[in-house]
Amino acid sequence: MYKTILDYVRRNQLFDRGDRVIIALSGGADSVCLLVVLNEMKQEFDLALKAVHVHHGLRGEEADRDSNYAGELSEKLGVPFSCAHVDAAGYAKEHGMSVEEAGRHLRYKIFEEERLLFGGTKIAVAHHGDDQAETILYNLFRGTGLKGLGGMRPLRDRIVRPLLCVGREEILAYLSENGISYCEDSTNNGTEYARNRIRKVILPQIKEQLNQRAGENIIHAGLMAAKADAYLEKQADSLLTNHGDLKKDKDGTVYQCGIGTEILLNEDDIIRGYVIRQMIKGVNQSMKDITMVHVESAAALLFGPAGRQIDLPGGLIAVRTGKQMWIKKKNVEDSVDNHLEVSLPNVDFSVFSYKKGMEIPKNGYTKWFDYDKIKCALSVRYRETGDYMTLAGGGRKTLKSYLIDFKVPKEERGKIPLVTEGSHVLWVIGYRISEYYKITDDTHTVIQMQLDGGKVNG
Repeated sequence: MYKTILDYVRRNQLFDRGDRVIIALSGGADSVCLLVVLNEMKQEFDLALKAVHVHHGLRGEEADRDSNYAGELSEKLGVPFSCAHVDAAGYAKEHGMSVEEAGRHLRYKIFEEERLLFGGTKIAVAHHGDDQAETILYNLFRGTGLKGLGGMRPLRDRIVRPLLCVGREEILAYLSENGISYCEDSTNNGTEYARNRIRKVILPQIKEQLNQRAGENIIHAGLMAAKADAYLEKQADSLLTNHGDLKKDKDGTVYQCGIGTEILLNEDDIIRGYVIRQMIKGVNQSMKDITMVHVESAAALLFGPAGRQIDLPGGLIAVRTGKQMWIKKKNVEDSVDNHLEVSLPNVDFSVFSYKKGMEIPKNGYTKWFDYDKIKCALSVRYRETGDYMTLAGGGRKTLKSYLIDFKVPKEERGKIPLVTEGSHVLWVIGYRISEYYKITDDTHTVIQMQLDGGKVNG
């Protein structure tokens, strides 16, 4: 197995000679294998290693055991070790996210801090081939394009994943053959989290009932998707370099990116989508919470009348003016087209996993909705003909009828901001939300909408 990993590292150029590497060490089988393999590999690339363990403040004595073991193993191998304590549950509650998501955010924050202290150049994490298959399926089920189908990359920024070329069974066999122990995390045995259900239920059934090599085939398909994604991204970059229009502030930060609508309309659908993705990334510096639905909804603006816009995660909007398509940050003083600007409120969007028992905000300016029921990009706008809401029991009512029943004066009805999915109104800001999108026991993912950063009561 060591030779397989070494060949994979060389082929993907994961390390440069003299790299200083932070190793994410949980104490579980995968991370223990990563530490042992990289410790054996360090002379090959003249690596300097440091193991870092993050104690999440969960699982009581079991977590303490993991921390102690990680420290003992590192000392035995002669690898410098650091342990950081965080409060994942407290952070999750404070920031309105799942404990799982909070733990991941805090881990990578700690790894980056440790990298800087160590003068590090890379952070090595222990994702393996089975994790890759799970990730690809998870992305597929949630809705994704080629990038999501490509799964995790061997090298992304400073993150390296040397174990993607081997599976869990190979890792366990390697540890057993070399007499190396590891810790078991009891939470990995449950099926509460979506990824655990894929790992423990869905993939085993696929292998048993369809094809024992299903995991390998998923990974191979993912590799092909990743190659196609890289090629299409390169084509989109070329188109933006030649025809894009960037607007930057005095610090050189891009706050708007535009391109001619005719140029996009002359391209194939898939290139249009990739150009829009690159425009979003250029303005937002991140693709967090951006899904295939958002990209396709932005692309659909090309085929509608000028002046339409949609809201995107990260405080962005996509807008089509007369001859241009723009991705821009909200509330930009130097607007693309001043006559299109209206005094709509800012609504911040964030997406996170839902766990039964989580407290739903009861204030007027923060609302939770079932994210998986949303199929198109959302808009913050004023009312239009055909707008409707879903009532308890599944019945529909036109927005006009609702506002009349609520005794909203006629002259005020057009001034009430809405959050909509097409003509379906999720939130009449300041009044009520649609029954259809409410959180239920079947909800898996939440989209939180917060009015003006939570400063304005709506």
